[in-house]
Amino acid sequence: MNHSKAEFEPFEYSYYDYSDWYSENAEPTKPPKEIIPPCEPTVDDQLFHIIMMSTSVLVMMVLAVLTRKNKLCQGFTRGSSSVFSPANFLDQTQKKGLVLAVFGLVFSKLATLVVAPDPLPFSRDTPADLKEYLKLAAVFYYPLLFYPLLVCSSLQLKVGYAFGTLLSFGHFGVLLWQKVDCPKTPEIYKYYALLAGLPQLACLAYLCLQFPLLLVKGPETDEDLDSSFYTDYVKLLLKKRSSATSSPADRPTLTERILELPKTFIYLPEKAFRFPLKLAVSTFVALLAIYHTALLLVVSVVPTLHIVRAGIDENIAFLLLGFGIVLSDDRMEVVKIVTFYTWLLEVCYLCAMTLSCLVSLLMLMRSMVLHRSNLRGLYRGDVYSVWNSQKTISPSQPGVVCWMGLTGYQAAVVCLGMAIQTLVFFICFLFLVFMIIIPVFYGRNLVVFEIAGKAWPAWVTLLLVTALQHVAAKLAFIKREAGTRDLKNRDSLFLLTYLLFLVNAVVGLVVSVWRLVITALYNIVHLGRVDVSLLHRTAQRYDPAYRYYTQALKVEVSQSHPVLKAFCGLLLDLMVEGGHARRNAKDIEEGIQENRPGHRVRCRWRLLYTLVNNPSLLGSRKHFQTPKTPEGTLNGTPSHKRGGQKEGSEPVQFSKTTTDQNQPE
Repeated sequence: MNHSKAEFEPFEYSYYDYSDWYSENAEPTKPPKEIIPPCEPTVDDQLFHIIMMSTSVLVMMVLAVLTRKNKLCQGFTRGSSSVFSPANFLDQTQKKGLVLAVFGLVFSKLATLVVAPDPLPFSRDTPADLKEYLKLAAVFYYPLLFYPLLVCSSLQLKVGYAFGTLLSFGHFGVLLWQKVDCPKTPEIYKYYALLAGLPQLACLAYLCLQFPLLLVKGPETDEDLDSSFYTDYVKLLLKKRSSATSSPADRPTLTERILELPKTFIYLPEKAFRFPLKLAVSTFVALLAIYHTALLLVVSVVPTLHIVRAGIDENIAFLLLGFGIVLSDDRMEVVKIVTFYTWLLEVCYLCAMTLSCLVSLLMLMRSMVLHRSNLRGLYRGDVYSVWNSQKTISPSQPGVVCWMGLTGYQAAVVCLGMAIQTLVFFICFLFLVFMIIIPVFYGRNLVVFEIAGKAWPAWVTLLLVTALQHVAAKLAFIKREAGTRDLKNRDSLFLLTYLLFLVNAVVGLVVSVWRLVITALYNIVHLGRVDVSLLHRTAQRYDPAYRYYTQALKVEVSQSHPVLKAFCGLLLDLMVEGGHARRNAKDIEEGIQENRPGHRVRCRWRLLYTLVNNPSLLGSRKHFQTPKTPEGTLNGTPSHKRGGQKEGSEPVQFSKTTTDQNQPE
């Protein structure tokens, strides 16, 4: 065939000329994106911080003088001993609300530094090369700014409560004023600063309510050793319990077990147990970390998806055509399809974010239940439940470091865990919606079902072989005689083992993949918890988060054991009351001896048993500095037997004056 030269000339296509062809019938231009200008509140932030910092320094100086005066006059004071002791973190009886509010205020303020244009209020239009250095300075500045609030709440002085009222109302009033003046800011999302400031407003509002109440009521005098909590704990511990033997008929049914499962994830307060202040602060800060992480993840993605969906027009059809994707011949229908898919993308992300928040809250509640169980076990000396080995519960250098950093460490772990959980759940929701639900609903692109349909003989074979092995093991290879079980038909068992070798190899491959999925999901769900190790019990020491938690428990239990504090409280009462208390105790003891001669001996034996089993008293014994032999232990050290010894089956043995050869190291 003969063709002219003009037929082979390249065709010149102009995108803009073609777009002019349909621009006349296109939809009206969408409104431009809302631009939020920088907002300057009426109350200048720089001037406010200068005034508030100066006032805080003046308040600290006045409180330091008053505290020193009280110490010289009274010899000792309740609460914190000085302005350099913010709170007694080893006290289980003090009011925790004020301390939690201050820690929540500091963490909420520091959480906003991630996207803050000016980390410090004293500098504006911070250069990019100095922003990271100023963020490091802000990490130390804001704790110092709110430190006087913590001191005013812990000194237990009316003057301190008055200063705390003044400072809390100042912070709350100015912050509320600034949020009302500037509800919209150009940071990520127009309402991000307002939403991120809600926890700060809530903490400051709580402080504004509590400080005036404490100022009217006066300082508390029943905290720590003065409280009756420790003596009530000892009374409950020594209370006789009914030894009811459980029969097989009393075992819980399946329905009762299912109903009992939710109780393990719901923390219910108990009268005989109070959370240590350090763990309470860690839990509250972790709760705020969940809120701030969820807020940051939502406002950084969802507004962007809104902008993308609002900007979809008919040009998207040509963009998809460039990749070889033809959704429809009608361009308006293509716009509707892409808009719908973008909306599904947003729904999947919000569902993943919601599921991540629910999982984090559920794990936080479960952690509180486990905290209580671990503390009670360590109070009784059950160290195997935490460390899986015999250890001495005493403070150490790593233990002190871990105890100090537990709160911040747990907050960081929760934030990272939520981010990873959201990403994984988002991928799972995308697969569920776009690969299963949408193809089934429209009857197109059934790729997953086509692959599964082609491989159905293999899946049926694996299921039948697995079922055959279970049925044969139950009916043909197990014999029951006189309450015992043994193997039978061994020849058939050996033959079936050989014939199904290759099929079991394929089953093992499927099980390995399922094992990998289960392990990944378990670790992702529990990534935000520090009280559970993600490694095997033999390798728990290599898990830094779990190591932080266990080392912190060492310090907590050794320094704030309820039995030890009850004993110290009784000694303190005897010292304060003087000879009157000694005379009363002597009269009571003589009366008891006359009426019940053996009661005095039993009381002294229980006291000796308690003191010898208290690890925190080892350092005060005379023989503590004497060298130990490699296989021996100190005199008076409790000797726990290894193995599956049941609780209460045999009393704890004490080592002799010479070393016991069977004593574990």
